[in-house]
Amino acid sequence: TLWAWGGNAKGELGQNNRTNRSSPIQIPGTTWATGGDKIYCMSATGFAIKTDNTMWGWGKNFNGHIGVNNQTKYSSPVQIPGTWGSSIEGKISVGQNYAVAAIKTDGTLWTWGENQIGVLGHNQADGQRISSPTQVPGTTWKSIAFNSSSCISATKTDGTLWSWGYWEYGGLGIHGEVNYSSPVQVPGTTTWDRVWTSKNGSMKATRTDGTLWGWGSGTIGGTGPGNKSSPTQIPGTWGRQGQAGGIKL
Repeated sequence: TLWAWGGNAKGELGQNNRTNRSSPIQIPGTTWATGGDKIYCMSATGFAIKTDNTMWGWGKNFNGHIGVNNQTKYSSPVQIPGTWGSSIEGKISVGQNYAVAAIKTDGTLWTWGENQIGVLGHNQADGQRISSPTQVPGTTWKSIAFNSSSCISATKTDGTLWSWGYWEYGGLGIHGEVNYSSPVQVPGTTTWDRVWTSKNGSMKATRTDGTLWGWGSGTIGGTGPGNKSSPTQIPGTWGRQGQAGGIKL
């Protein structure tokens, strides 16, 4: 079972109403998958996975980012088309401008919502909204993350690292002041494992050898002094997420 409480101005508690709750109240359904990696919450919107690998969303739907082909607010869970896997963590990410990226069980990557600076990865003009999941080229995507500057990075199962969207603060991990509206491979190694956002304009990623790397904004402690426009190693051996000694950022 899935439970929620707190503010409910946009129906984000999934109760078919907009009443705030100061105690846990059950969201309809009894087949929600258990574990912290099965739910993703953002500003006034929730996403969760059921045991049949379906994904559901509710709450604010400002740019169609719930992914059901409209911009209607939902105060109860509504199913997003497709089969998305047993875990959300590392497989779904939401940008600050209400763009969403998610990986299905077959390794395909899909995006929807606000397309600021081409962040949806479809080689389309800035600002074009997409309110239903639309596939980004490729079939071997592994993990994804937005940073706070309208860019996204992702790893593939072959160990490559890819980025697209806004170049600001070096958030793409690619030298040069160029925006990309389609995925571009970050030069270098093919040993990348997982990527995460630190929600401060910087990105973090682990390699298969357990090392931790960062790039993007470093002005507020994201990757150390100064901005980094290419992945820079953070000292130490950090392990891999999901293993003993692993980390989550």
